[in-house]
Amino acid sequence: MRIGMPLNYSGGFKETVDELAGYEKAGLDIVYVPEAYSFDAVSQMGFIAARTERLEIASGILQIYTRTPTLTAMTAAGMDYVSGGRFTLGIGASGPQVIEGFHGVPYHAPLGRTREIVDICRQVWRREKVVHEGKHFQIPLPEGQGTGLGKPLKLINHPVRERIPVMIAAIGPKNVAMVAEIAEAWEPIFYVPEKAGEVWGDSLAAGKAKRDASLPELDVVAQAPLAIGEGLDDYLDGMRPMLALYIGGMGAKGRNFYNDLATRYGYEAEAEKIQDLYLAGKKDEAAAAVPKELLVKTSLIGPEGHVKERLAALRESGVTTLNVTPLAGTAQGRTNLIERVRRLADEL
Repeated sequence: MRIGMPLNYSGGFKETVDELAGYEKAGLDIVYVPEAYSFDAVSQMGFIAARTERLEIASGILQIYTRTPTLTAMTAAGMDYVSGGRFTLGIGASGPQVIEGFHGVPYHAPLGRTREIVDICRQVWRREKVVHEGKHFQIPLPEGQGTGLGKPLKLINHPVRERIPVMIAAIGPKNVAMVAEIAEAWEPIFYVPEKAGEVWGDSLAAGKAKRDASLPELDVVAQAPLAIGEGLDDYLDGMRPMLALYIGGMGAKGRNFYNDLATRYGYEAEAEKIQDLYLAGKKDEAAAAVPKELLVKTSLIGPEGHVKERLAALRESGVTTLNVTPLAGTAQGRTNLIERVRRLADEL
């Protein structure tokens, strides 16, 4: 099981990167750099590539609506070049609030667009002249659009790899089936190992049945905050605002993917209550309504024996990369947590 770590959306970036060398030595395998409506991820990933030697680097995630498919491919090839072949292209659809509210781009057809983007990226990395006649993207622009001067082009540079790993963030049934079919890695959110088979098993099986034999086994990337010790309920409670934000505030009634996921996990009444409270502006009450069981099952917080049991459940459910957020007040404390979770994972 690989051990990864996400960077924060904002604040303390240079300080965190200064600590990455220590995390590398402690056993960290990969770092994920997000891009919500924050600083762009690419400049930060380039900075990390220059400051590290072994650590793999992934976008976690680039939104599919904010760059053309070919620019996404160029960016991934450039990141793979400056990192010496250590890059994973993580992409995802985000949600209407960010895409339409911040970028001013219509949020539509996330599945179809994702599939076409991956196909175009792989053409670019193979240095083929890019020709794509899809529903959502036409390259070059067809006759009657633009100036008519466009012609098929191929990437000038020779990429380090012609098959850069693609990770796709997805939680909906159709999305997950597509990921299992076409991607190297899958990143769900709020992953509960005991429920994973029930919620996503059919989708994963359907996608894998169509999976190209040239693709490796699907890398399943699960996220979890990490703290090891006694009396850590405050850390558990510290997760409440984020879960309340996603379950309650990331979308409108009937259009919140994370609320849907909580419902599929069996928390239908709780998810509805959290959303009602959050949308009414009662954020503290919404956070208090997040079930403790959900906090426990989506985290690695507690005594070492408990954390080891949760690691075993994650591995048993198919997780191959564990993306942890070490909860400690000092760099040394965070390094120690990575060392401990590395050791516990290796002991399984």
